[in-house]
Amino acid sequence: MRSRVGLPGAAAGAALLAALGIRAWPEERDEERRRWPGQVPTDLRERDPEATLAARQVYAMLAGLENSARHGRPSRTVIGQHVELHNERHNPNYGDYRGTKPPGYYYRKARDITGRLPGFVELDLGPGYGQPGWAVGQARSYSEAWPSCRRYWGYVEDAVDLAVGVWAGLPRAADGSYRPSGTHRECASGAEVALPHNGGAPAGLVGFSFHQPYPGSPVKGFAQTLHRNSPAAEDPHWFARVVTPGSPEHRALLPDLRYLADHLGYLADRGVPVLLRPYHEMNTAPGRGFWWAGQDPAAFRRLWRLTYDYLVHRRGLHNLIFVWAPNSWDGSYGREPGAYYPGGRYVDVVGVDDYSDTPAEPFGGGVWTEVWYRGLEKYRRPRIVAESFHVPLNAAQPRTLARTPWVLWTVWGQALSYDNVSTPRKKNTTNDVQQTYYSSRAITAQDFI
Repeated sequence: MRSRVGLPGAAAGAALLAALGIRAWPEERDEERRRWPGQVPTDLRERDPEATLAARQVYAMLAGLENSARHGRPSRTVIGQHVELHNERHNPNYGDYRGTKPPGYYYRKARDITGRLPGFVELDLGPGYGQPGWAVGQARSYSEAWPSCRRYWGYVEDAVDLAVGVWAGLPRAADGSYRPSGTHRECASGAEVALPHNGGAPAGLVGFSFHQPYPGSPVKGFAQTLHRNSPAAEDPHWFARVVTPGSPEHRALLPDLRYLADHLGYLADRGVPVLLRPYHEMNTAPGRGFWWAGQDPAAFRRLWRLTYDYLVHRRGLHNLIFVWAPNSWDGSYGREPGAYYPGGRYVDVVGVDDYSDTPAEPFGGGVWTEVWYRGLEKYRRPRIVAESFHVPLNAAQPRTLARTPWVLWTVWGQALSYDNVSTPRKKNTTNDVQQTYYSSRAITAQDFI
């Protein structure tokens, strides 16, 4: 049985619901649900009867925002930030200056620009950094099975610690978890590492993606996440074997899922709900994108469902909100994603990853929110629709936010800065970012505190 640890963040969902005037839609709302058949279910237990209270509160909040937007009532958008800790810590060509950055640099960067922290932070437990096998920086109770004190792997603990800190506050009181101060000494290098403080109070929602190298890859790194570097590039039947229990390829998948579950399980023990976005951009053209992309849709659905079953049923993780996120589709790089949808029994939130050129030039023309609202119409029932913009932050300016049917935006890490040493460059000005964070329709960390 999982331990139950009381954290300040455990009450954050309820506090935010009250602050925003959003409730979990009790019985008196049943009549409204009957009058609006497209209404999003607001109780996560309809998908997972054992969902944790915190996960249910977060989902109810998002569902309330979505339902308000669908019915033309005033709504708000959670503004978020994608944080690539492995790049911040080890890639000198990443970001707005040449050189490595402290972990959480782009989480803090939002506050440097606007004075406010994002209301949602997405982190990554992959892809590794060119080292054999899954590893960790310094072994903990939840990572004892993995090689420890390995160079380049300290970002894994930082990702977990930052997730707890966003939900519960950094620095935080000693509560049985690790590094409540947010500082530690890196075991492999001896360097002092510190996560950014956020005031010591609950500061938002937490998400994880998983840039997973192909099962059985000799090293773990971003290159091994790509289709062209995986066995799928040479063997069209390889992917089908990955999703066939008992095959060597399927057995190679299980350590990857175990690694993911071990770290998510620590967050479950700390009471942290997680918006999990696995196997994203699955609808890219065959031969493009990640090893799971452009594959037979039926096989992809099996991959999603067996991953779901492993995390929820075998490992008992009920703190998860599942996000299915295809790539934007315009008939070339991204294809219409409907065939890849695993079904409402396995998905809570539908999203889109969009890397279009500028806020002024979305795919398809017109206002950003209107373009993808039309494209996602078929997926609006019964799930929340969440737009995941990776470049055009100022699409969320007030005039656009007022019309949005979506409740969640994440912004690709270094795109927050206008002039980077590598692409994307010159996308979001300081004024763009400030207008977004100060919109009356934006939910930032201050709404959680």
